[in-house]
Amino acid sequence: MRELLEKRLAAIAAQINDITARAEASQDAAEVRSMTKQLAELKSEESEIRASLAKAEQMTPPAGATLVNAGAQHFNTKRSENSLESMEYREAFRDYVQRGVAIPAEFRTGTANTTADTGAAIPITVMNEVINTVRKRYGNLYDKVRKTNVPGGVKISAGALQASFKWITESTVSPRQKAGELAAVTFGSNVAEIRIATSFLANLLTLSAFEAALVEVIAVAYRKAMDEAIVLGSGDGAPLGILNDARVTHVVEMTAAKFANWKNWRSDFFAKLPLGYRSGEFIFAASTVDSKLLTMSDDNNNPIYYLAAGLVVGDGDAQNPTGRFFGREVSLVEPDILPDFDTADANSIVGIYWQPQDYMVNENFGFTIRRYFDEDTNEWIDKALIVVDGKLLNAEGVYLIKKVSG
Repeated sequence: MRELLEKRLAAIAAQINDITARAEASQDAAEVRSMTKQLAELKSEESEIRASLAKAEQMTPPAGATLVNAGAQHFNTKRSENSLESMEYREAFRDYVQRGVAIPAEFRTGTANTTADTGAAIPITVMNEVINTVRKRYGNLYDKVRKTNVPGGVKISAGALQASFKWITESTVSPRQKAGELAAVTFGSNVAEIRIATSFLANLLTLSAFEAALVEVIAVAYRKAMDEAIVLGSGDGAPLGILNDARVTHVVEMTAAKFANWKNWRSDFFAKLPLGYRSGEFIFAASTVDSKLLTMSDDNNNPIYYLAAGLVVGDGDAQNPTGRFFGREVSLVEPDILPDFDTADANSIVGIYWQPQDYMVNENFGFTIRRYFDEDTNEWIDKALIVVDGKLLNAEGVYLIKKVSG
């Protein structure tokens, strides 16, 4: 019987490797989901076989011992209420993480201790705390844009619809007018993925901590990627970012002196805005606001930024690091999204004025998460897939603020 079970395990392992390789190469979300289901069924069967083998090993008497003594020894092995603290479980868990050996059945009876996703609870002797040293904030842009869930390839019309009013007399009529030509914005089906090595997650404590950490890692990575894509996306296998959209043609050039002078903001920037786009918002690096806008002063070096520009920045609020500038919302971003004014090269874009609802992110299917084994690194990898694209629907309300020398 043991030989048959081991042969079945080898066959299952070969099937898992084959399906995993095909899933890795597939770009079809439906096909990936189907193969993920097959993998889950195979791994479930694999776990049951390993559990049976482990139980058989426990029932095998040690060398030199009688069957009666072996049975008595097994019968007297009682699990305490805190069995997850035992060295026996910790060793079993280590074997599960390192070699995929199924957790013995006696440790898998409580629903709070195991799920189909993790396969095991994490020993409670490990501290239930994660100190994340990455404290950068992302998602301020992604939170504000328009989000839809339409099939890839759908076109959204965008263009100039306008007509002019004409006075007429008894002998004249108004000329026929065309409404204007409409262009179309088409969304593609870019597949994005986030991979997380189990070796990282395996250092966490409880099932709730495991799941919370998995969700947080995916969310942080996705929000960072989307903020970058909204501004910097290439449009080639990824969303098209504002700075790479050829339709964005409004550029306002500012020297360091003009950037720090509220009067120039009025004369060089707001004076150029049509009334229909004056309700937009700004995007700046936090350091640009600190070094240039919050240091506005009069001839006697008295601060005037609040009085003249109404600048209020909530940079002390880690959950909502935004503010207002001339009555418009300000989204603060990290310098890898927009460069700091002082360190940026000449002719760099250091600020953006936009209408957030004019940028659309299209997300299909939501996240599909599956697990596979990486033969190169000997790690279990949790892989999150999503089909997503993003583009400006209307580029007319976007103004780029460029740093120039002088």
